Amino acid sequence: MQPIYLDHAATSFPKPPTVGARMREYVDQVGANLNRGSYAAAQQTGLVTLRLRERLCELFNFPWMTHVVLTPGNTWGLNLLLRGLLRPGDHCLVSAVEHNAVMRPLTQLARNGVTFDRIPCDSTGRLLVDWVEPLLRYNTRLVLLTHASNVTGAVHDVQAVGRICRIYGVPLALDAAQTAGHLPVDFAALGLSALSVPGHKGLLGPQGIGALLLRPDLAEMLVPTVSGGTGSVSDSEQVPEYLPDRFEPGTPNLPGIFGWEAALAYLQKTTVQAVHAHDRTLSQRLLDGLRAVPGVVMYGPDTVDNRVGVFSLDFPGKDNAEVAAALEERFGILSRCGLHCAPNAHRTIGTFPRGTVRLSLGWYTTAREIDRAIEAVGKISAE
Repeated sequence: MQPIYLDHAATSFPKPPTVGARMREYVDQVGANLNRGSYAAAQQTGLVTLRLRERLCELFNFPWMTHVVLTPGNTWGLNLLLRGLLRPGDHCLVSAVEHNAVMRPLTQLARNGVTFDRIPCDSTGRLLVDWVEPLLRYNTRLVLLTHASNVTGAVHDVQAVGRICRIYGVPLALDAAQTAGHLPVDFAALGLSALSVPGHKGLLGPQGIGALLLRPDLAEMLVPTVSGGTGSVSDSEQVPEYLPDRFEPGTPNLPGIFGWEAALAYLQKTTVQAVHAHDRTLSQRLLDGLRAVPGVVMYGPDTVDNRVGVFSLDFPGKDNAEVAAALEERFGILSRCGLHCAPNAHRTIGTFPRGTVRLSLGWYTTAREIDRAIEAVGKISAE
C-alpha cells in the first residue's frame, strides 16, 4: 500500500529532486564555510547564499537584500523578533489562533513585564479585524499575526490590519508558515515591517532553515539575542552593526542553504500562482467530498476562498487519535492528530482539549490521493 502524505502543514514531502542533490553537492564537493575564506570553494558558498537572499527578495517583493536574515527556522526568527524588540512595559497584539512559536516566547516575556492581547477570531479561525483598533494601546510596539491558521486553514485579512497599523505607526509582523509558497505574499502590499518564513513547508526546502525579512527601521530597534563570530569585523569583540551579520552569528546551515536555494529556484520556475491554483482545485475536491460524509465535523472556512489546504476534522463518538492511527494502518494516509501546537486555536473553534485530525495538502498531492482520503474517512466514520 503506497502511503498518502497529507501532513504538508507540518513539513512538505517529497522535496523537489534538486534539493537533496544540491545538499549532497555541498557536503561532498564544496564543504567550505561562509565568510571564512577567499578560496574558490568559500566564494562558491558565498555566491549560493547571496542567490538565496536574492530569491527570497524576488519571491516576497522585498527590496533590502541585506535585511534578509537567514535563521535556523521560523521559530528562531519569531523569537529573534519578539525577544529582540519587546521590553518590560511594552504591549503586543497577536491573533487568537497563534502557534506556540509565538505564544511560548510571549508568555515567557510576560513574566518580565511585557503584556499582550489576543485579537478574537470567528469560529472558522479568521481574524475579526474590527477588534484590532480597540485593542491597540499607547505602548503597543508590535502586531504579530499568523497569516493562516495551521488548524483551520483560514487566511487573515492582513492587508486590512496593515492599513490600521500604518495609521497608528505600529510595526506589523507576519508569520507566513502556512502561506509562504502556497499564496502570493507581497511584503510591501501587506504593509509589513517583518516577515518570518520556514524553509521546509510550502517553500519546499529542507528542515532547519528559515528567514526573517526586516524593514530597516524595525531592524534598528532589534537587539541581537544570540551573538558570536560572523567571519566579519574579526578585529572587534563587539557585535557588527550592519545586517545581515548582526543577526547571523556562528556557522549557518550551509547544506540547508544549498538545498533551499535549489528549492526556491524550482518554486520560481513552477510559480506560486500555479501552486495556489493546484491547492484550490484539490481543496475544493476535498471540501465537496467531506461534506457528503455523515458523522464528520469539518472546521474552518467552507469555501476555498481565503483559505489554504489545511483541514481539521472531528469524529464525534470516536477517539480522534484512533481515527488517525486507522487512517495510516488501514489506508496508508498520513495525517496529524492533536492540538497542533496551537491550543488557543482549538479553544477558539471549540475543539480543546480533544483536538482534531488534520489533513493538509501540498504541491505533490494528487486528485487520486484526495479521493482515497475521502473514501477512507467515509469508511471510518460509518463504523
